[in-house]
Amino acid sequence: MNKGYIQVYTGEGKCKTTAALGLAVRAVGAGLRVYLGQFIKKGDYSEIRILKERFPEVTVEQYGAGRFVRGKPSAEDRAVAAQGLAALRSALHSGRYDVVIADEINGAVGAGLFPEDEVLSLMADKPEAVELVLTGRGAGGKVCGRADLVTEMRCLKHYFNAGVQGRPGIES
Repeated sequence: MNKGYIQVYTGEGKCKTTAALGLAVRAVGAGLRVYLGQFIKKGDYSEIRILKERFPEVTVEQYGAGRFVRGKPSAEDRAVAAQGLAALRSALHSGRYDVVIADEINGAVGAGLFPEDEVLSLMADKPEAVELVLTGRGAGGKVCGRADLVTEMRCLKHYFNAGVQGRPGIES
């Protein structure tokens, strides 16, 4: 790619990560190399398993303790998030990736794992030819203002409200 843009998928609705993963598969199909760094999350989710097994063009790393961050984040939560930021910045500037996805980075900011300025710095330092994708609820106005594409997922109706739990292959 000669020109990469900054995409943001945010909002209270479902499918922010799903949209980014669809973009990753599309990119691989076009011969591009993808880095997926997930903040807050840790686990062997269906999408992570298939990416690792069948898509060697996608590097997947997770920077979370595998639990929700409620209230003030722990020192461990902040340390893992800081590792993720460093790895993400390294991937962005390595020359090895055409698409860099920072999954749940907006949620990490909202949870107090690091300030929004860290995300703005990543955006400002993005190499010209790399596509940067940022996901997660609560993307700040400055992040959205600096992005080239912003999609807000809005929930109109959700079966979770009727007590349906997350299902393998659909929500996890």
